[in-house]
Amino acid sequence: MPPVQIQIVIFAVIAAVVLFQLYNVLGKKVGRQPEEDARAKPAPTPGAAAADQSAGRPHVLDAVTLASIAGLKARDPAFDPVRFLEGARQAHETIVRAYAAGDRETLKPLLTPTVMASFEAGIAARETRGETEVAEFLHPARADLEQASAEENRAIAKVRFLAELRNTVTPSDAAAEPQVEERRVAELWTFERTLGASDPNWVLARTEPATA
Repeated sequence: MPPVQIQIVIFAVIAAVVLFQLYNVLGKKVGRQPEEDARAKPAPTPGAAAADQSAGRPHVLDAVTLASIAGLKARDPAFDPVRFLEGARQAHETIVRAYAAGDRETLKPLLTPTVMASFEAGIAARETRGETEVAEFLHPARADLEQASAEENRAIAKVRFLAELRNTVTPSDAAAEPQVEERRVAELWTFERTLGASDPNWVLARTEPATA
């Protein structure tokens, strides 16, 4: 084989190796993707290790979270991280949709009075502008348990939510076009409930931004 053809073959092999390495790096998604939540979810097994139900795979808790859960379970043996996360995810979707729709009746039993007052202010401001809003989840939100503990007579649990939303805001002016925004939202929600109370439901006590 002539020297020129040998060089061409060598360069072709090198190019193939470089392209393969680039695919391995750039062809993978970075970070946690909400579309992972669309995968089939296995049925939870009572007493099994905590699982991330929204992603359909085991949810790994770090040592600090495990220790805090142990403290809560000592006060509340019925606390089940699997069932709690699934309920928290459903509450998250319900609250987001209800806030956008201005549905006060749905929101009131799900929020503490302080959070309800804050949400009420936002709803009232939107109504003053004559706007209506609809919130849609593009994928089921991902829910990760960050902390669960017992403080005095309260059970406290913090959940990190990662979701992709489509918000459609319709102005009061019938001639104006609705404004549609798609965005990724990462938030840390704190839920609380009173230990030993007849009502076992958790309520949202705080929301704050979180890293994705």
